[in-house]
Amino acid sequence: MSGGRRRSALPELRVGLIGAGGISRVHADAWRDLGSRVTVMSRTGAAKIAAEHGMRVAPDIETLLAEADVVDIVTPSGTHVAFALAAIEAGVDVICEKPLAPTATEARRIVDAARAAGVRLFPAHVVRYFPAYARIKAQLDAGAIGEILTQRLSRRGSAPSAPWFFRESTGGGVIRDLMIHDIDQALWFAGPAVSVSAVQNPPTVDDIVPLPVTAEVVLTHASGAQSHLQATWGAPGVPFRTRVQIIGTHGELSHDSDESSASLADTVPDAAARHLPPTSPADSPYALQIADFVAAIRDGRDARVSGADGVAAIAVVEAAYASIASGAPVALTETSS
Repeated sequence: MSGGRRRSALPELRVGLIGAGGISRVHADAWRDLGSRVTVMSRTGAAKIAAEHGMRVAPDIETLLAEADVVDIVTPSGTHVAFALAAIEAGVDVICEKPLAPTATEARRIVDAARAAGVRLFPAHVVRYFPAYARIKAQLDAGAIGEILTQRLSRRGSAPSAPWFFRESTGGGVIRDLMIHDIDQALWFAGPAVSVSAVQNPPTVDDIVPLPVTAEVVLTHASGAQSHLQATWGAPGVPFRTRVQIIGTHGELSHDSDESSASLADTVPDAAARHLPPTSPADSPYALQIADFVAAIRDGRDARVSGADGVAAIAVVEAAYASIASGAPVALTETSS
């Protein structure tokens, strides 16, 4: 069993961590805080993270699945579908980093397979667990500003370094990887979208995303509200910043990460994870997220994020790329959102 401080009396789970890249460290920290017994499998880096966090190393996916009650998939986006379906077939519950899959069709396939198998599925949209965003959601639900009219959400930071992030055809792209956080928040706050318009500057050429790059997306929600989203991957050293402004019929809510004194770089070692708001190591949203998923498994209840939420976010991502390609708004059908 891995060491560390227990956050609660949750029963020990056998966890299979799939992947050992930058984002895996904050997931590993969360499992350690919960006192879980973790086995890791990765094409590279498994021995290192295992030594750092007191894990066992599995030589292959079959061994890992045989030893796990739940898997935590933290691999490149293009590999999520295969790992998730393998776990579901083995009857193992699944936590999967966003995006759940590169396409909405693939994401629905995962959700349908989990439902058919009676397996729990949790897309890891961690921004829902950051206190500022959770407070905004609670205030909106309480009617603090009435009906939402307009939302503006932005996110910028240094671009990640791994080459796969810059190939849209294999699950990368600034909208699919970075803006998806704010797409999920926009849907969480204002409900489903019915239309998506998007531009990217400079455009992707021959499947390679240029740097620096900024994407802008406008969502029209079924409620009539509009969301204006912006995401930027910048050069190394570009300071991280995220902002939210929501205007309603009776007031306004806002958040700016520059008001926080904490630095995400203190807790997340790789640029792959530096598109999230600053956090305190003492109360990591990653730990809150995983604790919620584990409690949902234990208690048989819903978590804050569902498989349907994962599908909805990637459906908007796909519509945004379709809008960029066509130069026109793209309608979202009921089944795609």
